[in-house]
Amino acid sequence: MQPAVYILASKKDGVIFIGVANHLPLRMIQHKTNFILGFTHSYNVNRLVYYKLFKTSEEAIAWQKPMRTWQREWTIDLIEQKNKEWKDLYLEMDDL
Repeated sequence: MQPAVYILASKKDGVIFIGVANHLPLRMIQHKTNFILGFTHSYNVNRLVYYKLFKTSEEAIAWQKPMRTWQREWTIDLIEQKNKEWKDLYLEMDDL
């Protein structure tokens, strides 16, 4: 288990969701299977387009909190720095 901040999208330039998880692989299974009812389920937001790992949950939460106030363009820039095509990184999560 390793805490992470993650960004989900419905599609390229679509609806975006920013979250924090203590166990990202498990959290992604919950999103992919629509186990979690709410925003991501309602808007079909389950494509993992960005994630960053942290040593502690406190670090992850501290990094994610300011992101809630970011302009959309800043979030898109962050995604595209590492994932220009907005690929679903869930399929490549081998470093967790």
